[in-house]
Amino acid sequence: MAKAKATVHGAVSLVNAIANQKGATIGIELKVEATVETSPGKGISIQSENQSLSSRLINKTIEKIVSKKDLEQNKISVTLDSEIPTGYGLKSSSAISSAIAMACAKIFKPKLTDQQILLAGVDASIESKVSITGAYDDACSCYYGGFNVTDNAKKKRIHFEKGPSNLIAVIFIPKNRKRGNLKKLKMLSSIFENAWELARKANYWDAMIINGLATASILNSEPKIITELIEKGALGASVSGNGPSIAAITKKENEAAIKKVFSTLEGHVIVSKINNKKAEVHEV
Repeated sequence: MAKAKATVHGAVSLVNAIANQKGATIGIELKVEATVETSPGKGISIQSENQSLSSRLINKTIEKIVSKKDLEQNKISVTLDSEIPTGYGLKSSSAISSAIAMACAKIFKPKLTDQQILLAGVDASIESKVSITGAYDDACSCYYGGFNVTDNAKKKRIHFEKGPSNLIAVIFIPKNRKRGNLKKLKMLSSIFENAWELARKANYWDAMIINGLATASILNSEPKIITELIEKGALGASVSGNGPSIAAITKKENEAAIKKVFSTLEGHVIVSKINNKKAEVHEV
């Protein structure tokens, strides 16, 4: 009998990785908590208030960490509690897979490194088809917090640093969940490459704006909204991930002005601080 609880935060995109497998993200404070408990028996049971969460992803993540022998001898109960809305590009699946991998590792494989835990979630994301690229960029910001610029194909962090703690992400969650055609992002691969190069040189906000204009024009958002957000004080603004949410990073004093830009659209807004805290796990 053992029980472990992991806390992992969400993130928003600075550079979308689909075109070139190179991405950049920044951590936000919205969080996922996963509690894993073992008891005699076998099988995996999942409790979560959001049933649309991929049980395939959760099962795959557990199988990546826990050996077949241990799976035969333990009933594993997973309880998930998430503040991150799923399916909007706010990295909920990366946060969930990392949290479950961490909690399972704490119980079954306490010697695993951060990278091994991260990769278990990334590989599970690819195998359960939750993510096209495995979202290594997303996983890094969820796990480590702060800015992360990554090469997803090589599974490497190319550049990372803490984010400014005085900034907030104002995130618009549209009522219409329709996403655009992701394959079209590849048409602009040189644009995304340029944005990524800017992010690698720590020119994050310009990278985010270029990414925002490019993704908005392809993924059914209104590109004009990106420029309006900048005009009202956002340092950077972009569709997050593959959308449909839109995130604007700004100083606290511009919060009302940014919210006003979103108020003309159908949907709601969530505000989250930038997160620099690494994911945590402890035995309960």
